[in-house]
Amino acid sequence: MPPVSRRLRRLPGLWPLLAFVIAALVLVPVVSVLWMAFNPVENIWPHMLATTLPRYLANTAVLMAGVAVLTAAVGTGAAWLVTMYRFPGSKVLDIALLLPLAVPAYIGAYALVDLLEYAGPVQGALRAAFGWATPRDYWFPPVRSRGAAVVVLAAALYPYVYLLARAAFREQSGNAYEVARALGAGPWGLFWRLGLPLARPAIAAGVALACMETVNEFGAVTHFGVQTLTTGIFSVWLTAGNAGGAAQLSLVSLGVILALMLVERAGRRQARFHRAARQSRPVVPRRLTGWRGGLATVLCTVPFAAGFVLPVAVIGWHAARKPEYWVAPGLGQALWNTIAVGGLAAVLCTASALVMVYGLRMARNPAVRLLMPATTLGYAAPGAVLAVGLLIPVAAFDHRLADAVLALTGRDPGLLLTGSASLIVLAYVVRFFAIAQGAADSAMGRIAPSLPLAARSLGQTAGGTLARVHLPLIRGSVGVALLVVFVDCVKELPATLLLRPFGYDTLATRVYEKASTEALAEAAPAALLVMAVSLLAVALLARGTRNGEAAVT
Repeated sequence: MPPVSRRLRRLPGLWPLLAFVIAALVLVPVVSVLWMAFNPVENIWPHMLATTLPRYLANTAVLMAGVAVLTAAVGTGAAWLVTMYRFPGSKVLDIALLLPLAVPAYIGAYALVDLLEYAGPVQGALRAAFGWATPRDYWFPPVRSRGAAVVVLAAALYPYVYLLARAAFREQSGNAYEVARALGAGPWGLFWRLGLPLARPAIAAGVALACMETVNEFGAVTHFGVQTLTTGIFSVWLTAGNAGGAAQLSLVSLGVILALMLVERAGRRQARFHRAARQSRPVVPRRLTGWRGGLATVLCTVPFAAGFVLPVAVIGWHAARKPEYWVAPGLGQALWNTIAVGGLAAVLCTASALVMVYGLRMARNPAVRLLMPATTLGYAAPGAVLAVGLLIPVAAFDHRLADAVLALTGRDPGLLLTGSASLIVLAYVVRFFAIAQGAADSAMGRIAPSLPLAARSLGQTAGGTLARVHLPLIRGSVGVALLVVFVDCVKELPATLLLRPFGYDTLATRVYEKASTEALAEAAPAALLVMAVSLLAVALLARGTRNGEAAVT
């Protein structure tokens, strides 16, 4: 009779059961938001519908529309230029155009306002040059406005479209372009009638990602004074103290995201393109010289400068001007907290995704694989929505757990989950689970089915097959997923602000708190650390990895 532990390892349904448990935990926030929205303690839905909700929806829609147009134009145009042409600086710009991914939108907002506001260097230089004394002497575009918010968000988010569009253009067949040129198609004809239609699914996916991040954004829109659904959740929950109203706004925000996902999927429905031959030639870039080459260089430099050079220059100037803030109290602790919660969340997120994907692949019923797309809702849902959906049920469980421990031991343990950073880690795992899940699923899909079957025939258990066959073959993808999830955790602001314990700071919350009080010089060291950590992932994406592991993006 084999030991009990060995029999449990051989239990056929154990791995699918673990997959179901992980999927259920990931979906808890969404279910919680639905329940609280339809069962509020105090129903303020009619009041919001008559007062603030139209404004929240209108501002959110304007931001999404503006960001969608700008990111599609800038990302697609830059990807087309660096893929199809060679011009001065094109190889450097090919990588440089990805660098704005390292700059969170809220840091870009702080830098732009500091540069262009009335007391900033630009308006100060204009007043000194023309002798203007008061704001009535000249006109300057309003800095804290929806238009400025659209520009900052687009500058931070266009790399989503650029990255996917560039990959789509590079995968197209050079033969098709040669045939089109032979039939008389010029540069514009090649783009509009051949390149753009073939890359439409990738562009639509990139724009959808940018719009999702726009709905999730809190720090930038708050700094510009734009009231969106996310700022409304903060206001209703923290100011009015109405969790049910916050859940109702969260449900509206989640509905906007789901509608966006449906539109994106419908937009690329039936859009399937395949190469006619295995050995089709890649696209051969053509050289641009003279004013055309210079114009291409300028067009690709502008988004890179707006999204990366400007924020880094402004924040770096403040950090150099006040070096004493590098040793300010709390900065070291915020750095440690960021590394600790981000690292733990990345490990838990990636490990859970591996177990769930492996368990679902072992399930005999193909219908259970529908759980995988369902668990990606966490990444689509804004961080504030996840915070609302997590805090209420976890707080209730935490209180019952503390009462049970007190009854059994006579000692009050306090709030073990909501009183520590555990809830932040859980929110990060749910928020970025789709990244790790996508990496694990695509990597395991590249493993020949004969390898795990051979391992099982030689006596390996399911766990042994995962540890000795799958993990060595997909360790590159696992490493990429760990790093990308960690960096996203470092930049996450809304969920961290709502779920952190009292007095607990990360680099993102420290930047927000210091910059919100106009102390940008004090926030600069933390902002530079956030960008430096984020650059690690951007460097990895720009460099690429072996065997297509960068497909996690």
